[in-house]
Amino acid sequence: MEETIEGEPRVLATDAALELIGEIRADHPNILFHQSGGCCDGSSPMCYPASEFMIGDNDVKLGEIGGVPVYISASQFEAWKHTQLIIDVVPGRGGMFSLDNGREKRFLTRSRIFGGGEACAIADIGKRAI
Repeated sequence: MEETIEGEPRVLATDAALELIGEIRADHPNILFHQSGGCCDGSSPMCYPASEFMIGDNDVKLGEIGGVPVYISASQFEAWKHTQLIIDVVPGRGGMFSLDNGREKRFLTRSRIFGGGEACAIADIGKRAI
C-alpha cells in the first residue's frame, strides 16, 4: 500500500514512466526504485533488480508506482518529507547502474510541495516498510 498524506500518495508516476517501467519489467520482472541523493547521479530515481539492491534499515518506502516499490534514504526523506515525488521520463541516459541506462530515455524526479493542510498532517512514516 502506498504511503499517503490525507489521501495523497507520496510518490506518483507519469504515463511515460509507467510505460518505461513496463519495458524494463519485460527484461527484469522484479525491480525497485531508490531515490538517489548521490553525487554522481544527482537526485535521480534509480531502478534496480530487486535481488541486487539491499534495502537499508534507514530506507523509507514511499509507496509503489506500477506495482514497483519506491524507497528513499531516511536523511533524504527528512529533506523531502513535505513533497510529493512524481517519477517521469525524459530523453537521455540513465544512471550508470540504473536499469533505464542504455534505453535513450531516463527516469527523472519532479516534485510538488504538499499544500494547505497536507503539510501540517505529515507524520513520520515507518522505515523499511516492505
